[in-house]
This record gives sequence, structure tokens and C-alpha cells, in this order.
Amino acid sequence: MDAVRVALLGCGVVGSEVARLLTEHAGELAQRVGAPVQLAGVAVRNPDAPRNFAVDPGLITTDAQELVKRADVVVELMGGIEPARTLILDAMASGASVVTANKALLGQDGPRLYAAAAEQGVDLYYEASVAGGIPLLRPLRESLAGDRINRVLGIVNGTTNYVLDQMHRTGAEFDAAVASAQALGYAEADPTADVEGFDAASKAAILASLAFHTRVSVDDVYREGITGVTASTVASAKAMGAVIKLLAICERVTAADGTERVSVRVHPALLPESHPLAGVRDAFNAVFVEADAAGELMFYGQGAGGAPTASAVLGDVITAARNRVAGSLGPGESAYAQLPVRPMGEVVTRYHVSLDVEDRPGVLAQVSTVFAQNEVSIETVRQQQLPDGEGAELVIVTHAATDAALAATVAALGGLSAVSAVSGVTRVEGEH
Repeated sequence: MDAVRVALLGCGVVGSEVARLLTEHAGELAQRVGAPVQLAGVAVRNPDAPRNFAVDPGLITTDAQELVKRADVVVELMGGIEPARTLILDAMASGASVVTANKALLGQDGPRLYAAAAEQGVDLYYEASVAGGIPLLRPLRESLAGDRINRVLGIVNGTTNYVLDQMHRTGAEFDAAVASAQALGYAEADPTADVEGFDAASKAAILASLAFHTRVSVDDVYREGITGVTASTVASAKAMGAVIKLLAICERVTAADGTERVSVRVHPALLPESHPLAGVRDAFNAVFVEADAAGELMFYGQGAGGAPTASAVLGDVITAARNRVAGSLGPGESAYAQLPVRPMGEVVTRYHVSLDVEDRPGVLAQVSTVFAQNEVSIETVRQQQLPDGEGAELVIVTHAATDAALAATVAALGGLSAVSAVSGVTRVEGEH
């Protein structure tokens, strides 16, 4: 067969590494595919920008639209919604399969891309869109296709994991930990997408869609970032033998009437130190999957970086190229279940609540009454003197209740005259 022509859109850290691997390993890749895999061109905004790999100048172009029309496989590494979406749709209309790492686009408009791929008879692969170089999406989509997945719990953003890990290990405040992440290149100059949970929410939508055969968009995901996590809250968790992680949580839940729904959320949570995800350090990612037959599975590794992400991208390129040589297609969208998304208020969870209160008799009774009025049961209470000696800190961990009931409880606590501040509210996951 003639060479499989690969067009690369974007040549930043990941794109440069993909170009290098395609060029330097061309002979071995041809053996794996059954035909030569040829880099047909690289579309960039600035041809003169410095790059980690010196691409043949003859392959560089600023005309991405022309390039995608003469490719067999298009690799989109530009990011963002536009022009990435238009270029992907144009590539598919021209008969090219697409490999992308664009979690924002997939989280927002995945069904449209799937529909276009099916209509044009081409592949759409996106392993690198979640957890970088960790093989995760293909196991969910293919290896576990015969199983029933009940829960996916993951650390899918390396920046926030580094920040929270630094706070846990050094006692640093949030701003100092973010500055450390920026100095090491783990965080952007504007870290909003990471620390406010937007990046993780897009990934949660992709994971839930695959795990539960249901169309889930980023708009369906409850999102809460880590900007409200304080050194005091982290220290309180540590004293309890727990750590705080930003988690993407995707669950299949059964209502009282027997109907199934899915819950998809991203927020900081306390995890007991015994939980497998609690030991994930620095900027690493890990995803914990619970399935009926396979049981508990964990996927762990580097969730970002040029080489790990390029490894995932190239794996998709090789699969798409093989399919092209064989005249076949990989699996398309599986959304037959179409389970409704459960509102966050109905999700059953637990809270860790820190209160600054007056240090006098009767305060704990007032606080307990508020919990009882909202039908929330208290599991543990810990009290300690505040550093200024002017009051006490109450740390309360609840039993499971609906998130709406817990939120109403916290709101009511803030209205008590004996409570000077609700200093921290964090959800609790795992056995504790």
C-alpha cells in the first residue's frame, strides 16, 4: 500500500515530540502498520518559532485547511475549540481519520465529532485527552467493553495534584504551592483552567461517556476547584490520617424506583491514607475503576509532558493507520444507554466541616441541633483551641447524606451567633 500520510496540526511541546517519533522511528512504525507512515506536513501559526525538534522546513505550513485535505490521518494538537473543531470536521469530510488530545473540544462537542466520523466512515481517537501517557481510554472503551463499570474515581490533573501534595507535605499555603508549580513548569502563568477544575471537568465528561455508554458533556459535570483549600484544612485532614485530592468522580447510581442515573462531579475530597489514590504524589495522575467482573483496577503514570503525551498520540496514530491499511474502522461512539445525569443536590456524599466557634458551654449542642434539623448524622467531632485563644475550632465529619441536605446544614451553621466562621468544607470519599 502507498504511505499513510499524517498531517500534524500544532508543533508545541507535544507536537514536536510526535514529529520526532514519526521521523526517527519511521522504519519500525512502517513494520507495525504494514505500510510507510509519512509525515505529510506540520501546520503552525509561526514558522520561525523555536521548537524542540527541527522539522524539515519543507513540511512547515501555515495553511492548515489545505494540509488536512491531503492527509490520511490528521493529528490535532492545537487545543481550544476553534479553529480545531472546523479543521477536524474538514479533515473528516476529506476522508481522513483524526487523532486529537483536545479534551475541551471533546468535553463540549464530542457527539458532533463522533457523528461526523461515523458519517464519513473514518476513525476518531483521543487517548491523550485524559491522563496523558496513561493507557486509560482504550481499556475503558475496548478491554472492558464486556463488563459493567460502576465507578471511575481519578486524579486527572497533575497541576492540582502537585499543589495539594505540596500543601500536604510542607504545610504551604495555596498561593505558595501554586508559585512552586509555576516555577517547575507544572502550572501555567494563569492556572485558572487547572485550579478551578475546568480541565478536570472536561476529562470527567469524557470518562463518564465511555464508562456508562451515555452522552455526557462538560455542562453536565458539577465543578469545584481547589482555590478554597487552606493549609488549615489540609492539616486537619492530615491529623485524621487523610489527604485532600482534586477528584473526578463518575458513578452509576440506582434510584429508589430502580432506575439508573449517572453522577459526574469534580471537587476536592478527603481520602483516607489507605486508599490507593492517596499515595499519588507530585504531578502524577491515577484513575481507579470499579467494574462488576474485573473488580478494582488502577491506572497510574505521568499525566502530562511532551514524551508521555506523545506516546499516547502515536499509539492512536498507529491504530488509525493500521485500520486504514486493513480497510477497517475502530469502535465508534457507544451511547446506547442514554442514562440521565443526577443533579448534584441528589448525590449522596459526606462532609468534613471546620467551624470557628465561641469556646463556651452549649455551642456544640446548638451545632448538633442544626445537623439534626437537616437530617444529617454526625460521625465524629473534634475540638481544639484556636491559636489566638479567643475561641475553638470544631471539626465535624458527617455520615452520608444528600449533598443538598449537607449544603443546607452548612448554610444554617453560618447563621448561628456562636459560629464566627465556617472555615472549611470538603467532601469525603472512600472508607474513613
